[in-house]
Amino acid sequence: MANPANNAKGKGIAIVTMFFIFAMISFVTNMAAPFGNIWGFRYAWAGMAGNLMNFTAYLFMGIPAGNMLIRYGYKKTALIALAVGAIGLGIQLLSSAVGGDVELFGATLNLYIYLLGALVCGFCVCMLNTVVNPMLNLLGGGGNKGNQLIQTGGALNSLSGTLTPLFVGMLVGTLTKETTMASVAPLVVTGIVIFVLAFVIISFIKIQEPQANLSNVKYEHSPLAFRHCTLGVIAIFFYVGIEIGIPGELNAWISRESFEGAAAVAGSLAALYWLLMLVGRSLSSVISGKVSSRTQLMVASSVAIVLILTAILLPESITFRSPSFEALNITSGEVPLKTLFIFLCGLCTSVMWGGIFNLATEGLGKYTAKASGLFMTMVVGGGIMPFIQDWIGRTVGYVSSYWLVLAMLVYILYYAIHGSKNVNTDINVAEEMTPDARNL
Repeated sequence: MANPANNAKGKGIAIVTMFFIFAMISFVTNMAAPFGNIWGFRYAWAGMAGNLMNFTAYLFMGIPAGNMLIRYGYKKTALIALAVGAIGLGIQLLSSAVGGDVELFGATLNLYIYLLGALVCGFCVCMLNTVVNPMLNLLGGGGNKGNQLIQTGGALNSLSGTLTPLFVGMLVGTLTKETTMASVAPLVVTGIVIFVLAFVIISFIKIQEPQANLSNVKYEHSPLAFRHCTLGVIAIFFYVGIEIGIPGELNAWISRESFEGAAAVAGSLAALYWLLMLVGRSLSSVISGKVSSRTQLMVASSVAIVLILTAILLPESITFRSPSFEALNITSGEVPLKTLFIFLCGLCTSVMWGGIFNLATEGLGKYTAKASGLFMTMVVGGGIMPFIQDWIGRTVGYVSSYWLVLAMLVYILYYAIHGSKNVNTDINVAEEMTPDARNL
């Protein structure tokens, strides 16, 4: 039988630990786009290559990560992920000191070392995501409360996501062909230290798991037997492409402009997007106990569609001075007004991940862990779709690339209105043990 976390202290520790892991996920993930600007300045094709490698890892690690939850539990899976993350950042740090003078397939060896590190880091964040989302949903008992915990963790996720491009912009300043990974080495070292400390701390924390003995549970179906789960998997693929593509392409666009401090301004605009995601998730964490995930997702996707459409149609000649926050080291610059509507989308995308995951896993019971693995596999959309968007941006125009984002937002709206309804309530989701388990 399942053993839910009913001890208040153990449950509280588990929730706080998951919140911390949520922040670590964004810290690592959001290194890819600004780091990619460094490589993209030297090799046009490499601008989103690190991001692609980071998210390609989900394609290969998603289902194995879900199986790890079943076999090892949430805590052990998280510890393995943290160790892998430290190794991945170590490989990226190595690229700042090794291989810069060796040519290989039209690029220097250190680029390929960096891409390998990005792939390994992708394995890490995939496992961490597989742990944190279902655990918070289960600890909250699903429904609005489960979504509320996911949104609260998401607020911390956005906070670290705000700081990462901001720090990179501060360290790089003006992007040139001479800029290398050595410029951001302090940030990478900080990440390694945090991963090591997190591993040590979590090793000594007793986490009461929300589900137990999942390896002995009998599974008659796949999570894909639930229509709302299948459509939710597709929605997650598009959503992560939206979340990463919006600030990533904005960062690439402004970074490649020829004015002094462009990289810092671009990093600041991306930071504003993540800061607004922090605001949105903080607000959602307050209202999610009363406002349903479906309602939040419908409103957020509708507003995002209006914002992106406005950004596309607005003349680029209209400019404004971007906000400046000295306390946060957010740099101001004269940029097209379009960018305002782009980074305002952070308020909308802030609630989408938690809303989609909550709706798609609602009523899955024993299939939740397996569904989480499938979701993590489809997070590869965060690598594929921004890569396609960046190609469109470089060939047709950066602003035109947001038509792709608009199309994906339309699907999210469809899922919120219709696709998220559970029409397979006849499938048994109770945790029935296998015959061998019953005899133990």
